[in-house]
Amino acid sequence: MSRTASIDRSTKETSIQLSLDLDGTGKADLHSSIPFLDHMLEQISRHGLIDLSLQAKGDRGIDDHHTVEDIGICLGEALREAVGDKKSMTRYGHAYVPLDEALSRVVLDFSGRPGLTYNIDFPKEKVGNFDIDLFKEFFQAVSNHGRITMHIDCLRGANNHHIIETVFKAFGRALRMALELDARQTGIPSTKGAL
Repeated sequence: MSRTASIDRSTKETSIQLSLDLDGTGKADLHSSIPFLDHMLEQISRHGLIDLSLQAKGDRGIDDHHTVEDIGICLGEALREAVGDKKSMTRYGHAYVPLDEALSRVVLDFSGRPGLTYNIDFPKEKVGNFDIDLFKEFFQAVSNHGRITMHIDCLRGANNHHIIETVFKAFGRALRMALELDARQTGIPSTKGAL
C-alpha cells in the first residue's frame, strides 16, 4: 500500500507543488523561498520519517502570509490524501520535545474533524525577519485541510527559535506515531467504523 500524495496548488497569490511519502526515511527537498520555514519543515520530515518535497513561490513582496498559509493547506491536503481510508492506522499521536530551555507538546487525532488548540506565548514577535504569528496560520491550515484535531502547547521557553523548533519537532514525532500502521488494528480505529 503506497501512502503518498502530490498536491499542485496555483492561485493569484501562490504557486505550490508539494509531495510526500508517509513511509519514507526523512528526506527533505524544500524550496519555500522562506529559509526559516524550510528549516522548520525539515524538522517535520526528519522527525516524522516523512519524505517531503516542496517548491513554492508567493507574493512575498506583500508579506509571507499567503505563502505560509498555502503551504499549510497543501501539507494538510497531502496528509489527508496519503492516509487514505485510515485502516490499520494508529490514529493518535503525541510527543514532548525539549530544546535547551524550551519544552513543547503536540497531540494529534486523525479524527476527520479539524480543530486547533494552540497555546504558545512568544517572548518576541519575530524570529529574524519571520513573523511568528504565521505559524498559527500554518497549523490552522494543516488542521483544516488534513481534518486533524491538534493540540499544540509550549510548556516553557524563552527563545523564539527554540520554542518553534520544539513545536515542529514534536509535530513530526506526533505525526510519526499517529501514522504508524498497527498490525493488530485490522479496520478503522473508531467504534463508529468511520473517520
